[in-house]
Amino acid sequence: MNIERNLHMIKGDGDSSYAKNSSMQRKAILATKPMVAEALKGVCMDLQPQLMVVADLGCSSGTNTLLFISKVIATISEKTPTDNNIRGCPMEVQFFLNDLPGNDFNHIFQSLEQFEQSTVQDYARRGLHPPPHYIAGVPGSFYTRLFPCNSVHLFHSSFSLMWLSQVPEHLDSNMNKGNIYIWETTPPLVAKLYLDQFEKDFSRFLQLRCKELVPGGQMVLTVLGRKSNDVVHGGGMMNISLELLSQAVRTLVAEGRVEKEKLDSFNLPMYGPSADELKQLVQQNELLDIVDIHVFDLTYNPIDKSELEVGVNAAPDNIQEAIGHNITTGLRAVMEPLLMSHFGESIIDDLFMVFECNVIRHVKSAEHKSSITAISLSLQTKLVAATGDA
Repeated sequence: MNIERNLHMIKGDGDSSYAKNSSMQRKAILATKPMVAEALKGVCMDLQPQLMVVADLGCSSGTNTLLFISKVIATISEKTPTDNNIRGCPMEVQFFLNDLPGNDFNHIFQSLEQFEQSTVQDYARRGLHPPPHYIAGVPGSFYTRLFPCNSVHLFHSSFSLMWLSQVPEHLDSNMNKGNIYIWETTPPLVAKLYLDQFEKDFSRFLQLRCKELVPGGQMVLTVLGRKSNDVVHGGGMMNISLELLSQAVRTLVAEGRVEKEKLDSFNLPMYGPSADELKQLVQQNELLDIVDIHVFDLTYNPIDKSELEVGVNAAPDNIQEAIGHNITTGLRAVMEPLLMSHFGESIIDDLFMVFECNVIRHVKSAEHKSSITAISLSLQTKLVAATGDA
């Protein structure tokens, strides 16, 4: 599996694109807005930079990417004119948008002109001027060095760090048969391999970012995770959805559409950590202090028109179908390129048709709400930051 080539969201702005099917990711950005604002204010107060450098890691594309930028600009604009000027010049903001080379950077860049126009118009209506800001793309894995030493004031990442740098080492096709992730039939050894790979990747991520952060710089990281240390059931709808996707593949195997070996050899390169696992890895890093940690649920709300493409007055009999469709389109926008690279394009439509039926059946029978757990960490570098190359 070539992750750097095949791990990207569905491009463009079509009906199946990530840009049109990322409402849960948008909810996460909005939910963590206060943490980002506090981190920005802390950097401004403690460091008083003439140029604020902000990097969004795993930025993907679409309105969510620009939403984060707009929230940063708004937070900085809330500063008084006196605070916003250092040596007579307004604070400038440099945004770096990072993702793997296969990301749809073109869609981001094509959206910037309209974004800038709407930003200027919005501030003009209030008699204000947005701070001077500049936006650039940085393709590459965030498990490698991306920036010069001591150059970034704030790192942000949302719904990206659960993706691993690779399928767990030593995990072969005979170890997790019939599953694409961790479920009840997954051997404990496989779950341990997933944890080991996440620990290795996340620890490296922290080490690299500490080299790139200015002393006193901060990070706000949001990841799909688990409420408990139960690796199978603690992840809520995330684990359930991936099991329902496994079931859909197994259905196609039974129909002779997919070879069983193809299923057995496919393991998703992702891991949803618990809050305890994240805290332990940060503490082991010894270069960062945890400012805040927040565990919260994001629900698929069929009444909220901004989160589901259904009418506000949707009939109760259709709520489960609407939720099932929302989960399906959201997962497809994220997973389709990886699945297509392994199983081929011909089965994708049927695969997600079966998956949607599985999800609707689950939603109708489940007693709990269909929700996913997210964990946000606000981190700050300690007084002595690491320097040098990796």
